[in-house]
Amino acid sequence: MSTYLIGDVHGCYDELHSLLQQVAFDVEKDTLWLTGDLVARGPGSLEVLRYVRSLGSAVRLVLGNHDLHLLAVFAGISRNKPKDRITPLLEAPDVDELINWLRRQPLLQVDEEKKLVMAHAGITPQWDIETAKICAREVESVLSSDSYPLFLNAMYGDMPNNWTPELTGLARLRFSTNALTRMRYCFPNGQLDMICKDAPDSAPPPLKPWFTIAGPVAREYTIIFGHWASLEGKGTPEGIIGLDTGCCWGGTLTMLRWEDRQLFIQPSNRQQTSEAGETAPAALRAE
Repeated sequence: MSTYLIGDVHGCYDELHSLLQQVAFDVEKDTLWLTGDLVARGPGSLEVLRYVRSLGSAVRLVLGNHDLHLLAVFAGISRNKPKDRITPLLEAPDVDELINWLRRQPLLQVDEEKKLVMAHAGITPQWDIETAKICAREVESVLSSDSYPLFLNAMYGDMPNNWTPELTGLARLRFSTNALTRMRYCFPNGQLDMICKDAPDSAPPPLKPWFTIAGPVAREYTIIFGHWASLEGKGTPEGIIGLDTGCCWGGTLTMLRWEDRQLFIQPSNRQQTSEAGETAPAALRAE
């Protein structure tokens, strides 16, 4: 009985299947954690959603910014971008079932026994664990309700970027969504910066990667996140683990077995390319 944690899949179904084959993943005994961004950019978003949904209680996932974008496209709020390669999913006969399943998935996973926390982008240092749970549940509640298009229409935007318990309504939901699914950098006081996507060694001061700013959650839990492919799984402090290694960009799909901390790697089936089709340095693979 093992716990496997995998970084952003981004529609890379073949690589996901091969990675799980490496460890003979057993749906009856093992548990699979996924850092979000199941869809977009890779060729198999439809197959990924169908497979992950079929795992039932054997999977624990969180939604990422690309998953939320898919929901917004389906709701007619955002444009279907050809580079996301989600048209086969949107035209599938079971798309309604898949979308209704997806929008009922969490934005935060917490395992108190393992002292393990997972969110797509990470945990803002301004939050303690109870605040993170409350804010995630609030977004999850509206996503699973009939009013979810109203939220999706309002979630785009970079403000507010500073946490205060007095935030309410759509502004509060937008902050929580940004913190859990889009965050990379913060100011030293923990305030979010939603603009910079540079690699940490070229980010302008005083910005700092969120995981370099001490916060209460990191003192109690191991934090697992994805979202930041240009890190290539490196540069985080002990107890904070980034698993997005850019499979959809031609990198790898990375999996961590929690019980012995062993890493497993599956190379991408694609050449490392940028959105324009040119070879992309790691620092450019920001989304």
